[in-house]
Amino acid sequence: MKALLRQTRAGLRVLLVLTVLLGVCYPLGVWAVSRLPGLRHSAEGSLIVHEGRPAGSALIGVDPVFTGPPTADPWFHTRPSVGGPAASGGSNQSAFNPELVAAVRERKELVAAREGVAPGAVPADAVTASASGVDPAISPAYAELQVPRVARNTGLPEQRVRELVARHTGGAGIGQPVVTVLPLNLAVAGAVGR
Repeated sequence: MKALLRQTRAGLRVLLVLTVLLGVCYPLGVWAVSRLPGLRHSAEGSLIVHEGRPAGSALIGVDPVFTGPPTADPWFHTRPSVGGPAASGGSNQSAFNPELVAAVRERKELVAAREGVAPGAVPADAVTASASGVDPAISPAYAELQVPRVARNTGLPEQRVRELVARHTGGAGIGQPVVTVLPLNLAVAGAVGR
């Protein structure tokens, strides 16, 4: 009986110590580190502020919602998301899965119709989701495919839209250039408003 009480007291002490350490001290420590200069922006979600209000995150790509006819769409689009705008994650389907092949074929036809090109001209990142499903960037080829439609629907000259694309093109960390979609769309909206 004494051994049981001793073990119970030791267990409760361990529970109390670990609760304080891992339930209070560790979260406070992580929060304190996130306040260090240079880390705060990332810790706060890497928000992109436009006209004094958060417009989105630099790390999470959400495809712009457009409810009009596809050919009148004035925005650059991100890669497709498997889970929709509220979820992230890849599909885990093999490249030969019939459902994935059908989805890619359907996306290719939709993008080709929206952009007014042949399905063979649609880049792979326009129809395939990434592992996260929320990439904030697209390939320069996909951005170039969208330039004529964006220019036509915003009234901007194609050369001006290409300049905006070039200004929002950068490295992806692995040497491949990418175009960040949200800041590009904000720049397009700003150029239209001038």
